[in-house]
Amino acid sequence: MAPDTHVLPGNRAVETLVAKLRRRQVVGSREAALETAIVLRQVVSKARFTNIQQLITIIREVGRRLAEAQPKEHSVGNTVRRVLHNVREEYNSASKGTAASRNVYSIGKFVLQGQPRKQSGGAAKSDARITLKENDVDDPDSFARTLKPVLMEAIQDVLDELETVYDNVSKNAKDHVHSDEIILTIGHSKTVEAFLKSAGHYRNYTVIVAETAPSYQGHEMARSLSAAGISTFLVPDSSIFAIMSRVNKIILGAHAILANGGLFAISGALLAATAARVHSTPVVVCAGQFKLTPLWNLYHEYGALDFADPSSVLGFEEGKLVERVDVVNPYYDYVGPELVDVFITNDGDHPPSSVYRLIKETYDDDDHEL
Repeated sequence: MAPDTHVLPGNRAVETLVAKLRRRQVVGSREAALETAIVLRQVVSKARFTNIQQLITIIREVGRRLAEAQPKEHSVGNTVRRVLHNVREEYNSASKGTAASRNVYSIGKFVLQGQPRKQSGGAAKSDARITLKENDVDDPDSFARTLKPVLMEAIQDVLDELETVYDNVSKNAKDHVHSDEIILTIGHSKTVEAFLKSAGHYRNYTVIVAETAPSYQGHEMARSLSAAGISTFLVPDSSIFAIMSRVNKIILGAHAILANGGLFAISGALLAATAARVHSTPVVVCAGQFKLTPLWNLYHEYGALDFADPSSVLGFEEGKLVERVDVVNPYYDYVGPELVDVFITNDGDHPPSSVYRLIKETYDDDDHEL
């Protein structure tokens, strides 16, 4: 049974974030994920529990309230799932008598490093033996008092990963961008911006930025790249197909990466990816692993069903015309996995076909539905 919302630990911090999410005062996947991780850290630090199941119930209840406050910001739920995964991992390791190792071997590391070597028999010197006693009648707080330090470290690992995600995604940019290439991007993704700027330290190349009407986020991206000394051209969205034959690579950002290898991206990304498919141009997606979402897009073509203000497409000054048409201004496109060649994340490069495996490694099956 879920705990009473009035007695949730850190309830004030939870309610504050819920209000911010509802009012769209927290904008951007990374910012929402950071805020969520900070709130969860407060909740765990103040929580009173006598067994691990009570703590998981508290975290799931907080996660459910945050996710319901803004269902279209998938990084909130992803962060809660990641924290739950780390909490279970730390508890399982602690209950076996050794501290958890954060060096989890993933499919990405297998591709980069090959088969892992056998671990030595002795425990590391830093491993500390922890004695856990659940549902202790004599000292009910002993379980929480013993486990909280390692849980706080686990949540801090999530925060550290979020804070360094731009650097970790862009650290191998020079291996993906080559001299004299022409690269097309759309919108203003901070991950893509950091990736292109990192490559600009090693390569001389040209970036074509689509202006991304009607939000015109491409203008800000073009100004930022040009200020960094990168040769940049701003073009209208209608020119994407015409110039695609000259483009060597498309680099896109993502709002969320789905379990089937598809993604939600800024409106216009589907246009660019489809044009790239016709011209056999590679499509690269740069995104942090916190955007991996155990969801499927099976029921609708509009990404995340998130719609922007229609007046930016057709203003009310067009009085007679507005009365005769329905104006739809979707904020995100759904780009299918068949249109993407590779995902570049902070844990290496992955094809769309291996996304399901990454989700399996990152989250527990029990947490797909909060």
